Amino acid sequence: MRILVVEDEDELARRLCDRLETGGFVAESVASAEGALDLPDPKNLSALVVDIGLPGMDGFELVRRWRQRGFDTPILILSARGSWQEKVEGLNAGADDYVVKPVRGEELLARLNALVRRAGGQTNAKLEAGEIMMDPGTRTVWRNKLQIELTQMEYRLLHLFLLRPGHILSQGEILDHLYPMAEARDLNTVEVHIGRLRKKVSKTAITTIRGLGYRFER
Repeated sequence: MRILVVEDEDELARRLCDRLETGGFVAESVASAEGALDLPDPKNLSALVVDIGLPGMDGFELVRRWRQRGFDTPILILSARGSWQEKVEGLNAGADDYVVKPVRGEELLARLNALVRRAGGQTNAKLEAGEIMMDPGTRTVWRNKLQIELTQMEYRLLHLFLLRPGHILSQGEILDHLYPMAEARDLNTVEVHIGRLRKKVSKTAITTIRGLGYRFER
């Protein structure tokens, strides 16, 4: 799951991204609202974490313009400004959640997991498909009620599949959610990751759809 952090304080942005990475997300940051709006592939983001006090265009206006462009990406405002008027303005602009700094990393991850889960049409806190169950809050995965261990990349891939069971995901979509934009990508690595994940969850859980991509069976 790719998360974009829109934060102009470099050190804070780095710490946020590091925390999100430990929570199983792929996180990257931009320092301005304009930078967020200029992204080449905004529809491939799973969520945005937006500060209000940005240079130039503020966070409220970023949220408004993001929604005006028709993007339904979940947006969490994370700001030191916590008056009820500002919370109302942020939510009315189109944000899905508003959190006041400082916030514990565990709470931030829980809120983002909930937003991403609901955006994928999932209502339960635990994700399930076939024999597999995942608890994103604890990053725990079970097969037939027996816990299995996954690498970080395997967890990211399975998380993506469990949010969209029964849907075909292209190699490009998978790469977008496994690696940051600036990192080198190779389509051949997708088949490698799929193969490793199959060995741990089930050889029949993931179906290859020739010319289209992969589908995790319900």
